[in-house]
Amino acid sequence: MAIKDWPADERPREKLLQRGPAALSDAELLAIFLRTGVAGKSAVDLARELLDTFGGLRPLLEADLQAFSAGKGLGAAKYAQLQAVLEMGRRHLDARLRRGEALESPAQTVRYLSARLRHHPYEVFAVLFLDNRHRVITYEELFAGTIDGASVHPREVVRRALAHNAAALILAHNHPSGVAEPSAADAAITRRLKEALALIDVRVLDHIVIGDDAVSLAERGML
Repeated sequence: MAIKDWPADERPREKLLQRGPAALSDAELLAIFLRTGVAGKSAVDLARELLDTFGGLRPLLEADLQAFSAGKGLGAAKYAQLQAVLEMGRRHLDARLRRGEALESPAQTVRYLSARLRHHPYEVFAVLFLDNRHRVITYEELFAGTIDGASVHPREVVRRALAHNAAALILAHNHPSGVAEPSAADAAITRRLKEALALIDVRVLDHIVIGDDAVSLAERGML
């Protein structure tokens, strides 16, 4: 049965308009993006098949062009549309954390950092620089590769903090494996940076590790 023949309150588009996007499953959201199915499959059936093939929504959204285009009903045009949607989402978060705005909540900060870091296939170490009222100055990705004590240089973080006249900052990095559990190296890096930044009176408010979820070292008592 085609989706247009479903009861109105079960069709993904109508369901979204009536109940909001949070009420939809991953397959239903993807079906709206796909718009049409293929021979013998509705858009929802195709979406479910794609989610099963890729192993979930996140791997699908983060697939490169070659892997994405190998999916049934997908191709370069859909890939371009998807990248545009993802970038609009990131820019929307940027606008909500634009220069001069105070951080409203830890959850807002985590959403922003997750959107920025979760898609990287390699480790990236970033810093959110803040003024003395915890208003955002800027976000910078400073180091990439394997994030350990040898690859994160306190001197560079101090230099950038001075350049931005920051009074406080939030450290963040991603775990591409998806497991956000902080490592011993993460704790050691945090201590080194906290000590170095204390010399110039810049406070480290938190270090957030981004994976499939996010872990705050401050909440763990590791700061």
